[in-house]
Amino acid sequence: MYHPNMFESHHMFDMTPKSTSDNDLGITGSREDDFETKSGAEVTTENPSGEELQDPNQRPNKKKRYHRHTQRQIQELESFFKECPHPDDKQRKELSRDLNLEPLQVKFWFQNKRTQMKAQSERHENQILKSDNDKLRAENNRYKEALSNATCPNCGGPAAIGEMSFDEQHLRIENARLREEIDRISAIAAKYVGKPLGSSFAPLAIHAPSRSLDLEVGNFGNQTGFVGEMYGTGDILRSVSIPSETDKPIIVELAVAAMEELVRMAQVGDPLWVSTDNSMEILNEEEYFRTFPRGIGPKPLGLRSEASRQSAVVIMNHINLVEILMDVNQWSCVFSGIVSRALTLEVLSTGVAGNYNGALQVMTAEFQVPSPLVPTRENYFVRYCKQHSDGSWAVVDVSLDSLRPSTPILRTRRRPSGCLIQELPNGYSKVTWIEHMEVDDRSVHNMYKPLVHSGLAFGAKRWVATLERQCERLASSMASNIPGDLSVITSPEGRKSMLKLAERMVMSFCSGVGASTAHAWTTMSTTGSDDVRVMTRKSMDDPGRPPGIVLSAATSFWIPVSPKRVFDFLRDENSRKEWDILSNGGMVQEMAHIANGHEPGNCVSLLRVNSGNSSQSNMLILQESCTDASGSYVIYAPVDIVAMNVVLSGGDPDYVALLPSGFAILPDGSVGGGDGNHQEVVSTTSGSCGGSLLTVAFQILVDSVPTAKLSLGSVATVNSLIKCTVERIKAAVACDGGGGA
Repeated sequence: MYHPNMFESHHMFDMTPKSTSDNDLGITGSREDDFETKSGAEVTTENPSGEELQDPNQRPNKKKRYHRHTQRQIQELESFFKECPHPDDKQRKELSRDLNLEPLQVKFWFQNKRTQMKAQSERHENQILKSDNDKLRAENNRYKEALSNATCPNCGGPAAIGEMSFDEQHLRIENARLREEIDRISAIAAKYVGKPLGSSFAPLAIHAPSRSLDLEVGNFGNQTGFVGEMYGTGDILRSVSIPSETDKPIIVELAVAAMEELVRMAQVGDPLWVSTDNSMEILNEEEYFRTFPRGIGPKPLGLRSEASRQSAVVIMNHINLVEILMDVNQWSCVFSGIVSRALTLEVLSTGVAGNYNGALQVMTAEFQVPSPLVPTRENYFVRYCKQHSDGSWAVVDVSLDSLRPSTPILRTRRRPSGCLIQELPNGYSKVTWIEHMEVDDRSVHNMYKPLVHSGLAFGAKRWVATLERQCERLASSMASNIPGDLSVITSPEGRKSMLKLAERMVMSFCSGVGASTAHAWTTMSTTGSDDVRVMTRKSMDDPGRPPGIVLSAATSFWIPVSPKRVFDFLRDENSRKEWDILSNGGMVQEMAHIANGHEPGNCVSLLRVNSGNSSQSNMLILQESCTDASGSYVIYAPVDIVAMNVVLSGGDPDYVALLPSGFAILPDGSVGGGDGNHQEVVSTTSGSCGGSLLTVAFQILVDSVPTAKLSLGSVATVNSLIKCTVERIKAAVACDGGGGA
């Protein structure tokens, strides 16, 4: 629950025009017109009396300076307003050229003119309602007087009050209705003209539904927030609700304070941040609470603090980075290995000046590690974007769990987290990322606890490493000629289609391999071997998946081999026959290759299986392998040769059916661990340093009829398949050289 002393407005939330305010945030309410906040010296509002409209929040001892238009400019603008009160961008630019004004001045003039006309109309309506109310009040007084002098026609005595209750009740209802209507109009008009309109009654709270926000300025994407079926947005909606009108001022205050905290944490160093052996910076918790005593309150009992900072230079300009972070679809796609589900619940502000400066969104998301053994972390938070005076951008998240009193036991809370983006020459940007969480991770499997406690599982290093890799992938996809591409892909359109298909394959794999609450994993009974978890789902009316019942199986285990060695072994087509049972020991040939960055292992490949089995002679395998400082993936899916020919010629890849399988390879967290509170954690399950945590996941179509029932034989078959694959990998990597980094 929000505490009134959590933030003190006179220290942190000075909402006057000189600091961060609604103008900074671009807040739009539920008005029918697209009126916006005035912009200091450039905005003026005319009224019939010739008086300047005053902002009720303006300090009396600091008078604003207003720009005065010439008589000709006003006449031209008034004339145009009569014909078209809502000019578009092209019309505003033409007017600005004709009248020697800035386009922004023309835009604000029309906004203020519309507001003025609306206020005049509401003032006139208010006067009519007041007149009607006065008449009803006088009539009501006459009834009261008549009631006090009424006599009983039978006995001549005073009449009982109940005898006229019908008329009196009718008057009371009508009077209350008019009173409410007058107060409502007065409150709305006062909001527009900056002063109350003389109502004798206290204004009533208005609980009008928010209108849909105008998203036409800039490339904001689809901000409804529905990422797609693979992110389970239908389930995630059940646990959260859209914020109420009374919550929105609190959300704004939280966002402003979180932004101030994030920027300070990104800029200061020791003693707030302490460097570790694994090239990460972790937070000094005692110093943090001394530096930020207010924040979002003390740490809840039972939660562990986890905070880290990481910086990097990425090959993407700051505008595109901000757009990725503020568009839930792009954000979920770029960070598909971390974000299992995401949803924008409400856009409180789209920003100002045609960009995301001041944008404010209420969101919910679920963060994961690619293993069913690590519970996901679900957060309900506000995301705020701001451009600072030095040209840098910042995007910050902070939890809103205090606004959900009905929430069950709090298991994760997001303190101010996000990134500071600084523009560099040649289209590069410097990103400083901060992740600050408070979590209950007691249900994490013992095998993964060292990794989670080291900060490598959910910390800033993983976010930054993923961003670096994805920026390189995007840059390579846009390049016209990259050395190393095989000659099968003859056109840029074919190259883009193949990369788009591989991207969908990776997203599908990542969304189905973790412990998301959207999944219903069932653990198979085992005897002395690694647990195998299975789940089923029906695929219907999805052109990107084959129709029928899909059986997914996954298992995670530790091997005493470095992650790099495991990654190189699994991605190499020459060693595929050693672990891939479905290839039947046949040789695998790489037909096409697209590099995705400077790392040799980051690539998309098209493989052909040369098997003696004639039924597999037309089978191709699409594979994407990727690696960074936080982990590696090798993901593949069998594809039809006819469908791939369409893709390679530049056709639409969305209609190619895929059932991806693959591997997620993570370090075991036994080297250089520690988060400030758990530095004593070591890998008790591994027995040595530099081992790997490997997750194997398969998806198999077990029945082409979606309404069919899954047989126990199908489950046993996929269980045996995944166990056999695991044993082959363990034996192969042991023979390949074994443990150590």
